[in-house]
Parts: sequence; C-alpha cells; structure tokens
Amino acid sequence: MSLSLLFYIAAFIAVGSAIFVVLNKNAVYSAILLVVCFFSLAMIYLLLEAYFLAVLEIFIYAGAIMVLFLFVVMLLNLGREKAAPHFMKFQQATSLMLVLLFFFGIFLIMINGSGELHQPLSKFSAGNVYALGEALFTKFLLPFEVASLLLLVALIGTVYLGKRKIL
Repeated sequence: MSLSLLFYIAAFIAVGSAIFVVLNKNAVYSAILLVVCFFSLAMIYLLLEAYFLAVLEIFIYAGAIMVLFLFVVMLLNLGREKAAPHFMKFQQATSLMLVLLFFFGIFLIMINGSGELHQPLSKFSAGNVYALGEALFTKFLLPFEVASLLLLVALIGTVYLGKRKIL
C-alpha cells in the first residue's frame, strides 16, 4: 500500500468524522467521533514523519481535551434545543454551500495535481522537538501566549459556572 493511498484514507476518515461531529445531535457521539478525527490526524502526522506531533495529538487532544469536553457536556446537561425555523434554513443553506465549496476545492486540487503527494527533497525535520520548540518560542510566540491566555480565561469561566451551579 503506497503512502499516498494511506494519506488519502486518513484524510477521508478525518474529514468524514469531522463532518459527522458537526451533524450529530448527540453530544457524546460527537465527542467520540472527534476522537476518531484526532486519531486520523495523528496518522497523518505519522505519515509526515512528525512522530512527536503525532504523540502530542493523541495524548493532549484525544486524551486531555476530550476529558474536558465530556466534563463540559456533563456539567451543562445538554438537552435538545429548539431553534427558530428560519434560522435553521439559513444554517442548512450555509452549511451546504461551505461543504460544496470544500469538495470543489478538493476536486480542483485532484484535477491539477500530479496524483502523488509532494515529497520534499530533504528529510522532513519539522516534527522533531527542537524545531517545534524553536518555532513555538520565536516565530509563533505571540499566538502561543494569546492561546494560553484564552485557555486561562476559559478555565476561570468554567470554574465560576461550576461553582455557581453548586451553590
């Protein structure tokens, strides 16, 4: 089995599970499908020889983040919500347009592409720890700090909402 076929299988699983995450009405099933999406993304990282990123994808996202999502689902006790009918029509039309645009872009890439994945001339080194740390703390320092600040605010908000429901 060639690497490009494996990549297309993993990409198909990732996109399909991501679509079903959004379309599913049950939040727990959406969380399980999100784990499938995370594992297929880890497989793509493995195909790119970014082993450290693949392990981080599984440990951080499929492990810790999914526990956080399930905690929020249990905390909020989500039920079925009634949406306005006119808003649902707009949401369905927008979703359909975006999905068609996505698949049209994929079709254009497949028509104009060579059929094989681009293989770099040199060894891929972006997946090692040193290159990741250097990029994270030099080029992407501001987005990294903004993301950490947003996570801190979300954590404080979660604790506040949880404490308010207990009292």
